[in-house]
Amino acid sequence: MNNNDKMTRRQVVAGLGATLAAVAVSPALGASPVSAADGPAKISDPTKLYPKPPFKSQPQPWPGLQSKMDPVPDCGETSYKGSGRLIGRKALITGGDSGMGRAAAIAYAREGADVAINYYPTEEQDAQEVIALIKKEGRKAVAIPGDLRSEDFCRSLVHKAIAGLGGLDIIVNNAGRQQSINSIADVTTEEFDSTMKTNIYAPFWIIREALPHLPPGSAIIGTTSEQAYDPSPDLYAYAQTKAATMNYVKSLAKQLGPKGIRVNGVAPGPIWTALQISGGAQSEKQQMFGSWTMLGRPGQPAELASIYVQLAAADASFASGQVYGSSGGVGQP
Repeated sequence: MNNNDKMTRRQVVAGLGATLAAVAVSPALGASPVSAADGPAKISDPTKLYPKPPFKSQPQPWPGLQSKMDPVPDCGETSYKGSGRLIGRKALITGGDSGMGRAAAIAYAREGADVAINYYPTEEQDAQEVIALIKKEGRKAVAIPGDLRSEDFCRSLVHKAIAGLGGLDIIVNNAGRQQSINSIADVTTEEFDSTMKTNIYAPFWIIREALPHLPPGSAIIGTTSEQAYDPSPDLYAYAQTKAATMNYVKSLAKQLGPKGIRVNGVAPGPIWTALQISGGAQSEKQQMFGSWTMLGRPGQPAELASIYVQLAAADASFASGQVYGSSGGVGQP
């Protein structure tokens, strides 16, 4: 063998090290390398992303239609892009016609889930828009109108959802009643009762009825609020229901964790929904709604859609008993 053809052990090791280093820094097989030609990162200034107040006064009778609002809330109809995170899942969403429930329904369908939505019968116009969007994604869409203040309806709601979807493994208790009343002296027993039944009794009735049908891996999500932590004086009834929602999320997470069922909550700050223009905020507050946030505007339902997806997705399997906030830099958590 020619001396020029000989390699020392040190040279072999050095050569092997160089080869491994080259492999480590090279793109993964089949992956597209990132280059400057791909252009700058696509980011948006959140202070300029959505409309800012003042908004025009636009009262509607409860529960309101978001399709008649100005500006119409953005629920991700044209912006949310799915990536298959909920393929084969089956979700029931209350208040799914508008606001955050609508945003969750659209996102879930685009992530591959079949979706049943509940809504008050007068919200049929908004609800049918959501049903059409779900079907456009090739997913099952089940519309179940009815009054959540009725225990009998809540029980039938669960069974209609299971029958229509072929099962159930995600429940989003999102529907809520909020009425701004300055003094406790002016809160009628009827109004107090309606708020409690919509916000507290309905989730209780729904979860209790659904529990025997929920397999391990299921997710329950409650919509709470910054009002649970920092209540407004004019939302005496509503605020305490949101504190109770936060509490049942943490309690049920402990109770149902051993069964493999996760329970979490979403705590929005000021979000532009029909809740505000149908009695949830008085005229002067509604016109400047969200101006006090660090972003100078209210949030849009589309900005919370990914949170509802994350809490339902299997890759969030260690998240239970958590409350995820989204408040534009104010409030808690």
